Amino acid sequence: MKRIVFMGTPDFSVPILQSLIQSQYDVVLAVTQPDRPKGRKKIMTPPPVKEEAEKHGVPVLQPEKIKEDYARILAYEPDIIITAAYGQILPAELLTTPSFGCINVHASLLPELRGGAPIHYAILEGKKETGITIMYMVEKLDAGDMIAQRKVPIEEQDHVGTLHDKLAETGASLLTDILPAIFNEAITPKKQDENLATFARNIKREQEKIDWQQPHDVVYNHIRGLHPWPGAFTTYEGNIMKIWWGEKDAHTYTGSPGEIVQVIDQEAFIVVCGDQKGIRISEIQPAGKKRMSVGQYLQGSRDRIKTGTIMGD
Repeated sequence: MKRIVFMGTPDFSVPILQSLIQSQYDVVLAVTQPDRPKGRKKIMTPPPVKEEAEKHGVPVLQPEKIKEDYARILAYEPDIIITAAYGQILPAELLTTPSFGCINVHASLLPELRGGAPIHYAILEGKKETGITIMYMVEKLDAGDMIAQRKVPIEEQDHVGTLHDKLAETGASLLTDILPAIFNEAITPKKQDENLATFARNIKREQEKIDWQQPHDVVYNHIRGLHPWPGAFTTYEGNIMKIWWGEKDAHTYTGSPGEIVQVIDQEAFIVVCGDQKGIRISEIQPAGKKRMSVGQYLQGSRDRIKTGTIMGD
């Protein structure tokens, strides 16, 4: 029975780990990031992969720095190491020691969108499809030879959360399908075209701010490309306001980009974008408040949202 070490950390990795546990192979170890403090109370919280591994009695290692603490992993004598959103760069010894190497399940159609936020950028860039690539790992970021790919369409209403779940399940399914061929040495890896490489680096705070000067479809992609994490924001009367959800409105409006031009039935409000078309905002988080529907925010007074006000100043 082939011995597998699995390395992953967030929710994306869990279905992939589950598929391996349910396979005919032996998952001898799960490697994940250390527990981290979360929330306002800074409660130490284990990564999802740790929780899933422990449910099934799989031993867990959580090295702070994998490059300095990898000998314990090799002691498990894996035939292959499989990674999925682990979160650290692996040293050469881990990549080369297992008989069948080290492979990664990546959430894009490489060589597009190498890096840590491929799901976000697929939506931010308005792509109509993305997918999963399984590749051999090398010391350069997401640049190894590709073993298999599977496409996933991006629907108009998809956001990071829904696309994340589709890709995680696709990754688990593709890995299950391709592992026998890997172990039977019946694959022909394909080199990536470096000229086509693009990058999806981790989202920075300044990228979360909405630019109302952009066309309404770009603003819509911005909102859903950051939903439900980390969330897009703008300003309203000098205070930060998160915009959790909005939809495109194809009507043409007179008004400046960022201007609130209409409040609709106490349920939503419309903001003009750079192409004079709108975004119908339905879910927000005002400064110092919890996330809520616009309807909840407007209860008791329409004056909470003032038409003619410019957002984003």
